[in-house]
Amino acid sequence: MLTPRVLDGDLLDQDVEVIVNAWNRNIIPWCLLIPQGVSGAIKRRGGYQPFRELGRLGPIPLGGAVLTSAGRLPYKAIIHVAGISMFWRSSRESIQGAVASAMSLVHRQHFRSVAFPIIGAGTGGFGEEGALQLMLDAFSAIDSAADVVVVRYRKGTLSR
Repeated sequence: MLTPRVLDGDLLDQDVEVIVNAWNRNIIPWCLLIPQGVSGAIKRRGGYQPFRELGRLGPIPLGGAVLTSAGRLPYKAIIHVAGISMFWRSSRESIQGAVASAMSLVHRQHFRSVAFPIIGAGTGGFGEEGALQLMLDAFSAIDSAADVVVVRYRKGTLSR
């Protein structure tokens, strides 16, 4: 049973090997989307390379996950999860599927540590507490040796 640490802070300030980007299903080309949330922060600090790679991977199944480079960010990779539907809404299935898919990539790639944002709370409209609880429920069904952090975004708060 996996129990992640839940921290307040900035996802991009975490001392981990890989971070998770709450993304969409990759149906709309990344270059047409207005940068916001985690994706916007990644684009500003890490550059466009991860999103160019993401665009070449094609549609991501709802609840699925794919891996790209981290661009200029100091991580080994970025895991992009499709936590919201084509209608920009999250659900229990999309949030929990995204957690399971991301952790499957963590396991297959032998990453020792990963930081997640709260999937589905922002654009997905699920709400922070509800989305966090769904994520914690999903983690409890996963067996992993990886160090997992879930970061509640709080501007100006460092949590390493």
